[in-house]
Amino acid sequence: MADEIRVSDGPAGAIRLIAAAVIRAGDRILVWYDRNPDTGEVVAVPLAGGVEFGETGEQAIRRELLEEIGAEAARVSYLGTLEDVFEWNGAPRHEVALAFDVELADRSLYQRARLDVVEDDGASYIAEWRPLADFRDGMRLVPTGLLDLVDRAPSS
Repeated sequence: MADEIRVSDGPAGAIRLIAAAVIRAGDRILVWYDRNPDTGEVVAVPLAGGVEFGETGEQAIRRELLEEIGAEAARVSYLGTLEDVFEWNGAPRHEVALAFDVELADRSLYQRARLDVVEDDGASYIAEWRPLADFRDGMRLVPTGLLDLVDRAPSS
């Protein structure tokens, strides 16, 4: 279970621009789990990553998917922008997330229960398909407001 839940850290005193991939398989989305070491809370997070200087959000999400799960995106559609100011690991965090509805080119990935995610520093963890109903019944999906964006978007 230790490699299934990640403990992330963000930049102190900075706004982080990220691109987040909402990858859906019917009524499920692909998420990984992050634990706040300060509170013990576990949240579900879509595959995402920082937008690099000179890169668009779409380019960032395509790059992140290749780097993290070795998958190409067949389609990337903008869902919306979310701003999240929160405390994590005892420190303030501020993120602006560009959310994208993503369809993977390799359809076999939708049949796998879990995917290995590998970060550029070599750290790895598990992503799995989670029913959207779980997020309506108490499990927290971040960034804040993402579930509302997903609910308003047409199903892919």
